[in-house]
Amino acid sequence: MPLPGDEFLPAPDLKATRAITINAPMSQVWPWVAQLGQNRGGFYTYDWMENLVGIDIHSSNVIVPELRIRAVGDEVNLAPPVALRVVAFEEGHHLVLRGAVGPDGTDAGAPYDFTWAFVLIEGAPGTTRLIVRERYAYLAGWAAALVEPVEMVSFLMSERMLRGIRERAERPTLPVA
Repeated sequence: MPLPGDEFLPAPDLKATRAITINAPMSQVWPWVAQLGQNRGGFYTYDWMENLVGIDIHSSNVIVPELRIRAVGDEVNLAPPVALRVVAFEEGHHLVLRGAVGPDGTDAGAPYDFTWAFVLIEGAPGTTRLIVRERYAYLAGWAAALVEPVEMVSFLMSERMLRGIRERAERPTLPVA
């Protein structure tokens, strides 16, 4: 189905959509999504694995209001020098990030364009469907050689991120710092 953010890369070369049902209302899921990022509440994945490569990720187990993404234009770090920009945002419903990482670890000269959408859809009473979609548009002929191996790692990390968000959101009370 079409999701917010699809319009930024209407003809992607690679796309991946993953989802999970969470036994909590959207209001309990959104705060975890709204603090995603290395410079925020982490990614709720395998922090130890990300830290092996020096990313300095520490996934929060509490909601920290000061870490929230608030608007289009906010930056969300993947790693200290690498940030994606919020390009679409609707409080409580969706967050779309855009950017790319080139061979030097910055977005300068990146061989692809990238969007990462997080969309919440109300499910059965008291449940939320969290959908995560990645879209890549290749800007250079060799982009697939960079993106597609990374996408295999992304599959593993995204699956853990979805479960990490679900585990936190399904707690009986929303822990706030």
